[in-house]
Amino acid sequence: VLAAGTRLGSRQLGLAAALGRNRLTVHPTPRVVLVAVGDELKEPGTTAGPGDIHEADRYALEAAVRDAGGAPSRAPILRDDRAALREAIEDQLVRADLVVVTGGLSELAGDTVKDVLAVLGDVRLDQVAMTPGRRQGFGTLGSATGSDRAVPVFALPGHPVSALISFEVFVRPALRTMAGRSMVFRPSVAAEVGRDWTSPAGLRQFVPATVVGDPEVGYEASVLGDPDSPSLSDVAHADAYVVVSEAERTVRAGRVLQCMVLEG
Repeated sequence: VLAAGTRLGSRQLGLAAALGRNRLTVHPTPRVVLVAVGDELKEPGTTAGPGDIHEADRYALEAAVRDAGGAPSRAPILRDDRAALREAIEDQLVRADLVVVTGGLSELAGDTVKDVLAVLGDVRLDQVAMTPGRRQGFGTLGSATGSDRAVPVFALPGHPVSALISFEVFVRPALRTMAGRSMVFRPSVAAEVGRDWTSPAGLRQFVPATVVGDPEVGYEASVLGDPDSPSLSDVAHADAYVVVSEAERTVRAGRVLQCMVLEG
């Protein structure tokens, strides 16, 4: 399976012919539009006033999409205005194979994403039993607008740490499936953690960490920062996420847990 746009040399074409193949299966590189929603968001490099924050989700997810095999594009920051938000998302559907929206998912009157997605297609938003993460959604856009093309959409939390971890858990496997990749999920290893912490009841916890070791001697995971509230810096320096099950409340040093490996 080859990505669309791959240039084949004479040796590759000769090999295909020698194997009796007169056709090759290809998958187009998925085009992923990244949308950030929020009145408080400002572009990096601009002045942020009281209550404003510099928007980081689209830039972090742009790199994550590219690493997963997609072709990302950043839409302009969108305000919490229903009419403007609907028009902007409808405009993006013609150039997207997948849409990722971050922010605007609360039940507050000013947050508009739920209402807009509901009239553009079939989208469900739920509280997901994971941390970081919680409220997010999935569905398809276009069906309610008369389009004959349904575009998948993921709605992720606005906090960059929650957005990145939710991307790894949900969006990346879907994107790699769309791209025709055989390796859909991140590899995992069992690693011994080096410290104690308390995990929230009823939630699957993903904790940024660095993992060292090998299959012969085993692996050790060093947790970065506060497991209850990891920072974007912790995520940036992590090469794995320690996964704590919903049923486990107290993690003790020396406990062996599964780790989702992000690199290598």
